[in-house]
Amino acid sequence: MPDEGRRAGRARWAGWANRSRLLRAAGIAVGCVLVVSAVGAAWAYWHLNHNIRSVDIDGALGDDRPARGMTTPTTSASPLPSGALNILVLGSDSRDGERNKELGGGSTEGAARSDTAMIIHVDEGRSEATVVSIPRDTLVTRPSCPRAEGGSTAQAQGVMFNSAYALGGPVCAVKTVETLTDVRMDHYIEIDFAGFADLVDALGGVTVTTEEDISDEDSHLELEAGTHHLDGTEALALARTRHGIGDGSDLGRIGLQQKLVKALLDQVSSTDLLTSPARLYRVADALTSSLITDTGLNSLTELMDLGQSLQSLSSTTTETVTMPVVPAPWDRNRVVAQEPEAGELWESLR
Repeated sequence: MPDEGRRAGRARWAGWANRSRLLRAAGIAVGCVLVVSAVGAAWAYWHLNHNIRSVDIDGALGDDRPARGMTTPTTSASPLPSGALNILVLGSDSRDGERNKELGGGSTEGAARSDTAMIIHVDEGRSEATVVSIPRDTLVTRPSCPRAEGGSTAQAQGVMFNSAYALGGPVCAVKTVETLTDVRMDHYIEIDFAGFADLVDALGGVTVTTEEDISDEDSHLELEAGTHHLDGTEALALARTRHGIGDGSDLGRIGLQQKLVKALLDQVSSTDLLTSPARLYRVADALTSSLITDTGLNSLTELMDLGQSLQSLSSTTTETVTMPVVPAPWDRNRVVAQEPEAGELWESLR
């Protein structure tokens, strides 16, 4: 009996020892997973944050700008901003990188231009927005703009709107828009061809409906009238299509771009990114890799706060309009602001 008792005791001890080793192993495994997850999350944040490039527009322009819009103090307990905003969004046709070259970026001289210009006005409360497109063929007064290397550009009258970006980059683009509208741009966001295409792909494509057939040799887009689910390259081609629709002017292209804006809002709303961390990361990587912002949006935290504050926006609460224009009397291939309609539009954004 004593031997049997000792054997039973040893068996129980062995069982406890095995369970103890299993628990230690499980604890180590869980610890390793937590460490790897924390390191992975930290690396992902660093990578996405490191992607973002910015320009100090406030520092460059100083106080010689329109006044900021007045907002009503909020009583909400939410830490997210809720005041009205005006954001200048430019689509750049930069030739930087092989992807941009393949997608048709830039001129033969290599200078980037502002291919698309939109002012996104978000109402106070951030549940409604107005997207105002500025035709790139608009003739404007381009103000004197500070150069990054010192000195300033000369003021010029009756020049193409998109010459401001080509000459003086984001700073001159913002100053030209503020001179044209007398509306303060609270933020600046620029995205290039490759970034736009990659963003659409990361979202799973975008669905748009066209009312007429499109055939444009320049953008290489062939679409029959109807509803289409486009990948990133096709969506970019649609945004660039000009000669294959309407009268071939920039106004026809703006109509397609405004369709895309609403379609993208619908796509974002229908894609629950929070349930798919992999897709969320792809979207964030595509977006931050291609952005140039002002210094007020040059961190992942600031971009996330902005995005979360705009989550109530949808295609049904977003209005798209084009700056009222008429053909320029001295150049029928160009347009100028139509007054007083344009002035009334800018007044509504202040």
